[in-house]
Amino acid sequence: MTLQKRFESDSKVLLLDEDTIRTWRLLYEEDGIDGLVSFGYEGSACRLDDEQQARLISWITETLPRSTRAIGAWIAAECGIEYQSRSGLIALLHRLGMEHRKPRAISRKLDPEKQAAFIKAYENLLNQLADDEAVLFGDAVHPTHAVRPVGCWSPKDVPVAVEQSSGRDRLNIHGAIDLETGRTVMKDVLTVDAASTIMLLMAIEAMYPGKRLIHVFLDNARYHHAKLVQTWLARSDCRIKLHFIPPYCPHLNPIERLWGLMHRHTTHNKCYASFKDFSIAMLDFLRSDVPKNWTTWCDAVTDNFRIINPTKYRILT
Repeated sequence: MTLQKRFESDSKVLLLDEDTIRTWRLLYEEDGIDGLVSFGYEGSACRLDDEQQARLISWITETLPRSTRAIGAWIAAECGIEYQSRSGLIALLHRLGMEHRKPRAISRKLDPEKQAAFIKAYENLLNQLADDEAVLFGDAVHPTHAVRPVGCWSPKDVPVAVEQSSGRDRLNIHGAIDLETGRTVMKDVLTVDAASTIMLLMAIEAMYPGKRLIHVFLDNARYHHAKLVQTWLARSDCRIKLHFIPPYCPHLNPIERLWGLMHRHTTHNKCYASFKDFSIAMLDFLRSDVPKNWTTWCDAVTDNFRIINPTKYRILT
């Protein structure tokens, strides 16, 4: 008897449609009995009793296991119950209020009070900003000539790959962005240092000839505090005023989000045959595409700041 005729025969005997019979077969092939038991019953009874569930929750909370395999091994050893499928374990964990998450990398040196003070000062500045003033955020980035493979949807039976470049050349960009307009200044420099900082500030002044005062927010990199930079700022006709973001707080610099947007559009699953092609793509995106498409991308690069308090996280050791 062919498989199709068997489906037809079984559906008549069980008074069910053929698609249901096929689904049962697939579930059994993939997950065994667990797959059939859970089919169509979102509220199926848990195989662990209340005391075993409590012990499992306590163990997971204490040890933070990295895989369902480790959890299944613990259940088998402590409770004598074997979970044959990963999907059954995942359903159990979700029922118990667990989820698989990636730890967030944060610095223990973060100071919530300094973050709050910075945010308040920044908001006060914007509220009092005159028409002849502008605000920009600056930073340096060093993208390497390499493709970044990321997940994508594709036909199930088609394996996908991306060519990887063999070069290790790195592009040094010292740049700034105006969150109000999306205008950018991006300097392609040999080295990010005090000299490149001055070049960036000079370009910003040139971009805003009609502004009396230009506020530029930077991180605390040593070259931003260099004596050469301080001397340049001390000029009587200087229209730049520097503000510094609290230490260890890249989340308070929106241009960091711009670098992420840059990679999503230029290096994710994209390979450039030469470093020249790579550099052109990067700089064209930052200098041209960002201002041109700012109304679309502005929500991805915002000054919607938040305070990160390390004491509210469980720090893994």
